[in-house]
Amino acid sequence: QVQLVESGGGLVQAGGSLRLSCAASGRTFSIYTMGWFRQAPGKERDLVSAIGWTGGNTYYADSVKGRFTISRDNARNTVYLQMNSLKPEDTAVYYCAAVRGAGFIIATMAHQYNYWGQGTQVTVSS
Repeated sequence: QVQLVESGGGLVQAGGSLRLSCAASGRTFSIYTMGWFRQAPGKERDLVSAIGWTGGNTYYADSVKGRFTISRDNARNTVYLQMNSLKPEDTAVYYCAAVRGAGFIIATMAHQYNYWGQGTQVTVSS
């Protein structure tokens, strides 16, 4: 089992920045690919970004490329999502997720991830 706890969400004005953190406990963190999903009201849960276990393989949704950066610190069992130049359309609940595996091919579908955090709200005002 892997337990995931997100933090760092909040209210920010358009153009601002937030950094989300996801602390993992349980089984060995480093052998899991980690992802950040988001879900707005009435919409599906979509992958925003993901990172393989070495940190060398990453994925970004087109909508966040150039604005968001994912990183991980395996010594601290933590994955981060730095979000810059935030837009109102980034408003959503953000979820951290984990799937066992190196992530040489990044899993992009929610059903592929085995473990989920409780979510953290990000609200971007215009």
